[in-house]
Amino acid sequence: MIPNQPVNKHAHKARVVVLLSGGGRTLGNLLRCRDEGTLPIDITRVISTRKRIRGNDVAREAGVPLSIIPRREFATLDAFSDEVVGVLRAEAPDLVVMAGFLSKITIPSELDGRTMNIHPALLPLFGGRGLYGDRVHAAVLSAGMKVSGSTVHFVNTEYDAGPIIAQRCVPVLDDDDVDSLAARVFACECELYPAAIRLFIEGRLRIEGNRVRVLPENPPGEV
Repeated sequence: MIPNQPVNKHAHKARVVVLLSGGGRTLGNLLRCRDEGTLPIDITRVISTRKRIRGNDVAREAGVPLSIIPRREFATLDAFSDEVVGVLRAEAPDLVVMAGFLSKITIPSELDGRTMNIHPALLPLFGGRGLYGDRVHAAVLSAGMKVSGSTVHFVNTEYDAGPIIAQRCVPVLDDDDVDSLAARVFACECELYPAAIRLFIEGRLRIEGNRVRVLPENPPGEV
């Protein structure tokens, strides 16, 4: 992992590519934050792994260029990963944002420390291969947890195992089911992910081993 280098927020918006495999709710939230002026990003492309998902429509409706790269059309994971990485390299993003992206890819060296994911639980609990979406919330409820939440982390070679950037808790209520818990966690994600992305853009994330240090905000007038 390399230390986060600041994107000059006074000069331009950060170039972001979003990767998704589902309904596009996280993409929609990032677009809303962008349009409200609270998140200085330019989403230059969306990469989707499925042909018929709502996330594709969200990208099209927002006028964001869309690349659909179906995982099932590739004989091997390596071939699929190479195709995705080729599109990423062509875009040369400042940051790659995974937003419900369910396929594993090999992160190229130039995007190491520049690829984020959000997980709907407090990692390292309830993470790893096969634990995504409602499966996570079902596992949390089955374990009798009193809190859950969301985790933003940098992506490495393992599922849900990269250095943690930010976490936030939500309560697990006695009458919760998967849907009610999922709604509470997603509301948390809608605030936490943009906040983590802003920290990256400001150059305030420093990776030290498997930990991420959040640096103090620069005083006014300093870059």
